[in-house]
Amino acid sequence: MDAGCPRLPDTVLFEIFLYLDHADVLSVGLVCQQWRAVARDEFLWKELFYRYYRVSRDVPRHPGAVSWYDEFQRLYDTIPCVEVQALKEHNDQVLHLSFSHSGCLFASCSKDCTVKIWSNELDISLQHSSNMRPYNWSYTQFSQFNSDDSLLLVSGVFVGPHNSSSGEIAVISMENFTLLSRVRNKPYDVFGCWLNETNLISGNLHRIGRITSCSVLWLNNAFQGIESENVNVVKRLFKIQNLNASTIRTVMVADCSRYDSPDLLLDYEEQLAASSTCPVFDLGSDSEEEEAKAKPPPEPAVQELPDAGGVPAEHGLQQLFDDIMEGRVGPAMTETELETKVAELFVRNRTKPPEPNLLPTDSNSKIKYLIFTTGCLTYSPHQIGIKRILPHQMTTAGPVLGEERRSDEFFDSLDHVIDIHGHIIGMGLSPDHRYLYVNSRAWPRDCVISDPMQPPPIAEEIDLHVFDLKTMKEVKRALRAHRAYTPNEECFFIFLDVSRDFVASGAEDRHGYIWDRHYNICLAKLQHDNVVNSVAFSPVEQELLLTASDDTTIKVWRSPRAVRVRQARRPRPRKLLFSWLMNQKS
Repeated sequence: MDAGCPRLPDTVLFEIFLYLDHADVLSVGLVCQQWRAVARDEFLWKELFYRYYRVSRDVPRHPGAVSWYDEFQRLYDTIPCVEVQALKEHNDQVLHLSFSHSGCLFASCSKDCTVKIWSNELDISLQHSSNMRPYNWSYTQFSQFNSDDSLLLVSGVFVGPHNSSSGEIAVISMENFTLLSRVRNKPYDVFGCWLNETNLISGNLHRIGRITSCSVLWLNNAFQGIESENVNVVKRLFKIQNLNASTIRTVMVADCSRYDSPDLLLDYEEQLAASSTCPVFDLGSDSEEEEAKAKPPPEPAVQELPDAGGVPAEHGLQQLFDDIMEGRVGPAMTETELETKVAELFVRNRTKPPEPNLLPTDSNSKIKYLIFTTGCLTYSPHQIGIKRILPHQMTTAGPVLGEERRSDEFFDSLDHVIDIHGHIIGMGLSPDHRYLYVNSRAWPRDCVISDPMQPPPIAEEIDLHVFDLKTMKEVKRALRAHRAYTPNEECFFIFLDVSRDFVASGAEDRHGYIWDRHYNICLAKLQHDNVVNSVAFSPVEQELLLTASDDTTIKVWRSPRAVRVRQARRPRPRKLLFSWLMNQKS
């Protein structure tokens, strides 16, 4: 095939042969001779596109595409599906990958308790490795570069007294790889994240009862060595009550100022039933007909007392105690149900109301969202909590415990809650922070949770949901292809990543997966020898993808187009025969 012809799959070439009606001469050369006419035939390429990629015909062409031929070329030639390198410097499971914003470096975390810094050049090479075992860490699990790539946040599991495990966050300087500070983080799967260039968010957990607790989120200065009575290095951000053994985990920050200039809009298939005025919406349905109707939030196992009648919560709590003492409560409550009921009544009169007008506007574009997993029915994370961070809260200046609170504002309320109706095992933001992608394993339809310590069984199939954080609506159908097999009590995080046009995720079926964000189709499966825990796109080159696995390797994947470009740049070795002839002449 000459240089003017594209590199097309055999099935596509066969479709073109049929279109040209030259079944008697099925030769690639014939296609090349008539390629100029074929390449201009938009009808042909549109038909081939819908048939080959099995895209619904009501899905329009990508808004950035010039033609259907360009779209076909993009989807078969720019997907990072060619393995070009395998990095084997870790000697245990590799759990997480993260790129610097410049794309020049990336970090990897592993069960071998090291965080490794890699240089992203033509061939990727190891630049530095930090061993965290001297600090009593069991392993490293997550990392994130700050916005100017000068600092690296590393999260790990810390072994405390009597072999108790908690979390800890370390901050490493990228200038000389020195450890700048360490911050406790509980539970460890809060992970932690950057709020801005020098401040990071960590968590703490305080037990109130057997299944009731309080999560406190702290803002920490990365440079904890500051010694001044006038400068705080830590400040409390929020204090949130947890019911039914749930806790806050997996925190991340979304920047609202970037919403009005998204890289890619996903609004052609918005689900109109998900109203932004409803603080909770459910994703338990699998049918399009049911999704087209607005749904009430799932009822909790223990019903809240009605507000009708104007009875204050503190009076309701006293009434509950009186009813218990006089035997008027029936049927008999279990100890767990009683604890939950008391906690609900207490928090009703001790919680600061949510902020009005959650949706971002031009006047509050400097606001950021704190996003995290949480729950209300059981310990497995099944809800996404969203809390607005105001500009004056983005610094450690001021009182350590934050603003003064009245007695009826002991806890902070969530500004928005999304109920997933399943176990959340991964979250990731689009590069413009407009869309939130969520990996979850669904619960059975219409399941009832009577014991918070016994969550429902979870599906093997992973659903990848997409939410528009500007409208607080779910968009598109859930992406599917990847699978997981561990039960609830052993379920672990599967990290995903989003580029301008693609979304990728790991899976327990020994593959990484890539989908197109616009067309909602799976484009590639990336092979490993064990569970794929994490994936990461280069922020400056979405045709470069990394995958990390329990097989202890990091694989580097590039697109077919990028591979051809790289090969063209490499100097070609002289042919052995030519070298032999030259030696004979001499």
